[in-house]
Amino acid sequence: MNATIDSSSTTAPVDIATMRATAAQMLGPEDGREMPPPVPDNLAALTGLLRGQLELLIPEVEAKAARLAKNSVARYCALACVGEARRKLSQQATPRYGGEAGHARRLARVLRALCDHYEVKGHAQR
Repeated sequence: MNATIDSSSTTAPVDIATMRATAAQMLGPEDGREMPPPVPDNLAALTGLLRGQLELLIPEVEAKAARLAKNSVARYCALACVGEARRKLSQQATPRYGGEAGHARRLARVLRALCDHYEVKGHAQR
């Protein structure tokens, strides 16, 4: 018997812990009590990793939001965050806003927010 798996309906689990660890390299611990860490030597590679993780997580958060009630506050917030993530992905670094490091920190912040939405932290299911 030859069975095929429909890959469109099967997705690998999202590794939120790894995504949070990647964001922490740019932002520091999530409690926000410390200053952000110094800019890493591998900034370009880390920025690429943040971009890739955002591209993986955006459709996952969208899918979770689609399962919420249409008038749900949690759905609205998650989709607003998805829109912000897409906007940040379309932008380039600029010296006016912190250059490459500032851009990577913005990507890390939106990645962290999407992780929260993926885990549905702080949202009552309305």
